[in-house]
Amino acid sequence: MNVLFFLVFTVSAVYFLFTDPNSLIAVMLDGASASATLCVSLVSTYAIWMGLIRLWEDSGVSRAIAKLVKPVARRLLKTDDEETLSAVSMNLSVNLLGISGAGTPYGIQSARLLDKSEHAEFSSAMFFVLNATSLQLLPASIVAVRTSLKSTAPYDIILPTLLTTCFSTLLGVALVFAFLRPKKARKTDPFFLKTSKMKGAGTSL
Repeated sequence: MNVLFFLVFTVSAVYFLFTDPNSLIAVMLDGASASATLCVSLVSTYAIWMGLIRLWEDSGVSRAIAKLVKPVARRLLKTDDEETLSAVSMNLSVNLLGISGAGTPYGIQSARLLDKSEHAEFSSAMFFVLNATSLQLLPASIVAVRTSLKSTAPYDIILPTLLTTCFSTLLGVALVFAFLRPKKARKTDPFFLKTSKMKGAGTSL
């Protein structure tokens, strides 16, 4: 990626040197100024949301959201490990707010734990797809970018983003199930034992 950026910069610099050498420095300064403005705007947005996330953690709201996400994560990732599910649920709940950077620590922890799980290949692939498609209720980072660029309606992408990420997430999940199959659960698998008990309880009624 660094090589690609270097090539793009080199080609652009050579182009300006031959076409309009006087504007090369001006263009670089304008780009640096716009980048600095964008970074400050994103830092402000992340500071606000990270503060809210800390308040949610202290008040128990984040744990409540994670509990709502946990049953879905358990079914999709085919794991019953509480530590893994907690990390995954926190990662997905933060991503729902469109603050992927804040969910990175939880994502790294989840990836490491899933790599040691019973269905490591399937679970890791599914987790990657969930993060790549990233269902978003509120695309906070994109709204911040649009606000910093003086958009007259920075929030008008919320509904289109929700619809497109819903579609991409559902499609991604379907493709993972279509091309990857979790291993058959062994009788010692906690997830298998819990499911079997639930089925047995249902048939005994």
